[in-house]
Parts: sequence; C-alpha cells; structure tokens
Amino acid sequence: MNSYRSSFLSNIPPVVKNILAINFILYIATLVLPKLLFRFGFNPDLIDVLGMHYFASGRFNLLQIISYMFMHSPYPNFSHIFFNMFALYMFGSILERIWGPKKFLLFYLIAGLGAAIVQQIFWYVEFGSLFSAIDSAISSGSVDALLPYSARLHSYLNFGDLQTFTVSDLLQMKTMLTDSLVTIGASGSVFGLLLAFGWLFPEEKLYLMFIPIPIKARWFVLGYGAVELFMGVAQFSGDSVAHFAHLGGMLFGAGLLLYWKKRGKLYS
Repeated sequence: MNSYRSSFLSNIPPVVKNILAINFILYIATLVLPKLLFRFGFNPDLIDVLGMHYFASGRFNLLQIISYMFMHSPYPNFSHIFFNMFALYMFGSILERIWGPKKFLLFYLIAGLGAAIVQQIFWYVEFGSLFSAIDSAISSGSVDALLPYSARLHSYLNFGDLQTFTVSDLLQMKTMLTDSLVTIGASGSVFGLLLAFGWLFPEEKLYLMFIPIPIKARWFVLGYGAVELFMGVAQFSGDSVAHFAHLGGMLFGAGLLLYWKKRGKLYS
C-alpha cells in the first residue's frame, strides 16, 4: 500500500501536486480552524478573508484575485473541491508534462486571473445601476431612486419597508450587499485547462460517466463552453455558480494559447 501511494504521488508533476496540496490544506483549514479557535473567542472565516469580494467592497484586497482560486466551499459541498481537483489532476498533469512547471503555472494563474477579472466585470454590469441608485438615495436623502429596484433588493436582502429607510439604513444596506458578493474556487483555472487540453488534443476521446459514448475533446470543450454561456445569460433562480468566471478562464487561456502558437511555443 505504501509503495503504491508513493508511486502514485511521485507520478504527479510538481506544480499540480503543490496546487492540489494547497487547495486541500485550505479546505481542511476552512473546516477545522473555526471549531478549534472558537473556544478561545475567535471565529475566523477564511472564505471571507481569502475569497474574492466585489472591488467596491471594503473587504476586497488585491491578494484575493489570487487567493480565491485556492478556496472551496466547505462541507457538505465536497463535490466543489473534488471535481475541480480531479480535473486538475487529470488534465493538468498532462499539460504540465508537455509545457514544464513554469509555463504550466503561468497558464494556470493567467486563467484564474482572467476568471477573476470577468467575474468583477459581470458584478459591475449586474449591480452597477443598483449601486448608483443607492448612492443617489444616500446623497439625496430620498429613497425614490431605489423604488424601481425594490423587488430586486428584496430578493438579495431581507428588510422592511424601503420608504422608512434612513440614510444610515441605506449605507448599511449597501455595505451588506457589496460584502455579500464573493466568489471562490479553482473552476476558472480548471476551465482554462479544459480548453488547453481540447486545443492541444482535439481528437482525443473523453469518456464521461453520464454519457455512454466517447466524445472528442474539441466537441466536449465547445459544448461545455456553450452550456456555461447559456447558464450565465439565463441566470436561473438559485444558481450561485459563477458561469461567466468559468468563461473568463477559457477566454484568457485562449489568448495565452494564441500568443504561444504565434511564437511557435504551443507544444513546448
């Protein structure tokens, strides 16, 4: 058993191995630290600290555009980290062996940064007019500018009659709303890896547990991207997945692949 475990770990290339370790260590810390430190009067929330907040939030800092991609939803949502790390192991190991550690790490981080940028743009487009209306209400001392957004605000936050709100209440509501916008996960980077694998090995056949026939990598990647675009645009109720961030990982990954292709370094 020990020999098998040693052989398995030694076959994982170094960058993938370290990314897997960081993700699982932080996942365990997210579960364990609050319970360990609560008895001493501390209640650390690593997702709040290391997850990426909306740039207008007082909780946002630049470190989060890197740290967010190593954080995952805590128990009982183990599937979040499991499927991301499984895809990293499956596709990332192949790509790192082809590109080498430095080039693979660069691609992984660029895809993750791209996902972060696109998610921030999506938040700005989705909530920009609402925040502007809140600012108008605060500066004027009247909630009239917010009345068209009343139903939408109620879907995000539970509050009383908007007409009774004071400026202090409006400031508190804006803070609560901006602070609630946070994203975590390696999915943006992983989607970049999926794109890269489909690009480098378009004819490779993938076998998926929920589809009984093999699918060529190129069609799998195109189909996955189309589904993410549809889900992002549709914005189904209760769907908290950052679909546009996934597409951002693919988009920035594609840009880097095109750059490498132009320089003749796509496979090296």
